[in-house]
Amino acid sequence: MPPWKLRYARACNIFPIPNGVDIDCIAFRRPCPDVAIRSTIRKLFRSTQRTSYTTQVAGAVALRKQLKDEAKVKRAAGSTSTSPSPPSIQQMLKDWELTVGIEIHAQLNTARKLFSHAATSINDEPNTHVAFFDVAIPGSLPKFQNATLIPALRAAIALECRIQHISRFDRKHYFYHDQPAGYQLTQYYEPFAKNGCITLTEDDGIGRMDGKAGQPLIEIISLPQIHSPETAAAYVRKIQAILLAVDAVTTGMEMGGLRADVNVSVRRRDGPLGNSEYSGITGLGQRTEIKNLSTLKGVEEAIKAERDRQISILEAGGAVDGETRGWSLTAPTVTRRLRGKEGEVDYRYMPDPDIAPITIGADVIEYLAKTLPKLPNQLLTMLTEDKRYRLSMTDAKILLQLDDGERLEYYTSVVEKLNNICRDLEAEVDLGSTGQLAANWVMHELGSLLTRADRSWKDTQVPSAKLASILANLMSKKITGNSAKQVLKLIFDGDGREVGAIIREEGLVYRPLSGEEYADLASKVLEQHNDKVKQIREKGQTGKLMFLVGQMMRAGEEGRVDAKEAESVLHRILLEEPSQKRA
Repeated sequence: MPPWKLRYARACNIFPIPNGVDIDCIAFRRPCPDVAIRSTIRKLFRSTQRTSYTTQVAGAVALRKQLKDEAKVKRAAGSTSTSPSPPSIQQMLKDWELTVGIEIHAQLNTARKLFSHAATSINDEPNTHVAFFDVAIPGSLPKFQNATLIPALRAAIALECRIQHISRFDRKHYFYHDQPAGYQLTQYYEPFAKNGCITLTEDDGIGRMDGKAGQPLIEIISLPQIHSPETAAAYVRKIQAILLAVDAVTTGMEMGGLRADVNVSVRRRDGPLGNSEYSGITGLGQRTEIKNLSTLKGVEEAIKAERDRQISILEAGGAVDGETRGWSLTAPTVTRRLRGKEGEVDYRYMPDPDIAPITIGADVIEYLAKTLPKLPNQLLTMLTEDKRYRLSMTDAKILLQLDDGERLEYYTSVVEKLNNICRDLEAEVDLGSTGQLAANWVMHELGSLLTRADRSWKDTQVPSAKLASILANLMSKKITGNSAKQVLKLIFDGDGREVGAIIREEGLVYRPLSGEEYADLASKVLEQHNDKVKQIREKGQTGKLMFLVGQMMRAGEEGRVDAKEAESVLHRILLEEPSQKRA
């Protein structure tokens, strides 16, 4: 994980796209050097090689658990920190318009730092990956690392930006305790990408009041066109999903790879226009900036807290000050002042004389565009409309969100192998049914085993080929559903035998009962549960049928009772035959 970050630079005056987010530009920015004061924080982040990160900071987990426990206590007491605003505020919201702009800071997936050969790995001891330039040793000069441009370009292409043939670096001057040079390297005047767009829909969770939102960058700065906390969170969620999908970053917000700053202002709907202006958008109220938000819920709650604070001040006849504020999980209904807000003139931007312009060839852009992975929207379309899968939107979203996409890759592999087995057997199957069946087992059955064993997805020992074989045996009725679960559990626990061998050696081959045997078994179960029979026949509580199916599965010989067949027999005995007699 690099200490250099992509940044979206200044916003430009672009007409908003309905239900969309316009992207002005993407620019590199060089943050503080990798010195000891940063190293402890970076231990929270995963390295650029996804498989190399194996540890987590125990304190962070403990804090999260503590906060969850506190929230449970508050809910039990009838008040929660994330409850809706009081009625007085809710009434005020009808008179006030909220406007939000967002800056997203993303750490790139690179092996080297932006202007030195030092590695970005965070798994080693502090100060072991530091070059002279990183700590501003006099006489040291920056050397741009070309490879760092690749993930930045992937992000820009995915966000539909216009890549600039030439871009340049600038110095942004301000004091910070771990910035020895006294300035930060960024692309302020000529960023390498401009004018992109993403689309937000209802499926992304946008707020009811938002039909359009503003332009993002990587400090991904949006135009101030977002008008609800829910849409703000949906916007950040979608940017994060896109960056992860194209491998531009290695981690999301929860692991520290992304951070968001939100700019919040309010103005009275029927009052005069405000005096503030941003990138050609006029009439805004005085804005404040809330820094360093690390969760999607934090983005939403911080905006609500600052919105309510500003409305209360203005309703009381006061004035909102332009300032930088903070927000915390431990006090989610308030924001606190950190410092006054700097202006552009305070940063004294100037072109950096030591760094040559970056020239990007059209052939590089064309190659990266052709090899770009599928984006989240494209994957959703594939999972819901492709005849191989035909999943519900809910299941498709769950698969996309699980395990950084690894569960989705596993699922598609299972479906491909299962369909190949069916073709080899010349079995006529509905391709969509195989996709839905595989999704159920990948998400629920296998997921349940992981949860009960308290293991992560990477610890699973069930190859996709073996799960496909289990499902093929289930579809061909060589085993029952319960037997299939037993085979899966054995393989999950480390059984190295082939699926067919497990079925034979464990006596799990399905030997179906005859119709007479099903009827006899059903009669025995019904005699033992007369109360359920009355509820079904007299009160029409047909949901009780599944309880009786379960009893038949338990009473019958293991591996011989098929749940669907048992349900059919019970339905005939309890509902169809009595109806025929009455007729």
